[in-house]
Amino acid sequence: MGKSRTWVGIALTCWAISSPGLALAAPADPPTLAEARRLYNQGRFDAAIEAATPVLAAPEQGTEAQLVIGRSALERFRQTADPADLTRAREALRQADAWLLDARDRLDLQVGLAEALYLEESFGAAADLFDSVVDRADELGPRARDQLLDWWATALDRHAQVLPTRQRPAVYERIRAGMTRQLQRDPGSGAAAYWMAASARVAGDLDRAWDAAQAAWVRMQLMPDLGAGLRPDLDRLVLQGIIPDRARRLTGQQDLEQAITGMAAEWEAFKQRWEDPRAVRAP
Repeated sequence: MGKSRTWVGIALTCWAISSPGLALAAPADPPTLAEARRLYNQGRFDAAIEAATPVLAAPEQGTEAQLVIGRSALERFRQTADPADLTRAREALRQADAWLLDARDRLDLQVGLAEALYLEESFGAAADLFDSVVDRADELGPRARDQLLDWWATALDRHAQVLPTRQRPAVYERIRAGMTRQLQRDPGSGAAAYWMAASARVAGDLDRAWDAAQAAWVRMQLMPDLGAGLRPDLDRLVLQGIIPDRARRLTGQQDLEQAITGMAAEWEAFKQRWEDPRAVRAP
């Protein structure tokens, strides 16, 4: 995959995966390793690899250095699409000894392994690995948690696209159930709000998808960024996915364009009624 998701999948997925990598934990490391983590969290992945490389030979910090190098190489691959970066990431993560890491670093390692599987397009396996950590997403903080949720759901979405049609609804029900749990924990999760609508749409429950999209718009008031990251993708999902599907179900091909125009106007009116004035004033 290149710099960001330029494709439009079945669920019109395009939310948090194009964002910078999930932040690494920052315990009381030796200065060089702490600097490598800081550089990673700043998005300076080449510099992070350079800073972590000398630490590989340190008997007690070598595994942490492998983790930083592996995660940095993954993010560099997302920028460059150079297979050498993905290979380097995989080799570094494979050499990290999980039993020498503390609990938070083991979580970072699991995320890195799942991300590597995703980037080499092993979507089913990636989803299974993400599934084992998604319920710990709160440990990563709100922004990183939503990125992790989006990785998990997008991996399932991509996996579903290669399954027989009859098997796909179960995959999207799995996404819906997971996002329902997340919204119970945090009603302001943008990723969960988006995927509630997207998964319902692909499962064919268009009324639920429409309701979930409206709920997601209102939930933006509860999000730290007032929905700035969610807004364009939710609009795209509704206008390019949910509305055409609903119009086609109600009218067939007869008067389809008129039905789409009417539903789009209804969506715009709903957004205006529920627009957060703070979001309107935001630059």
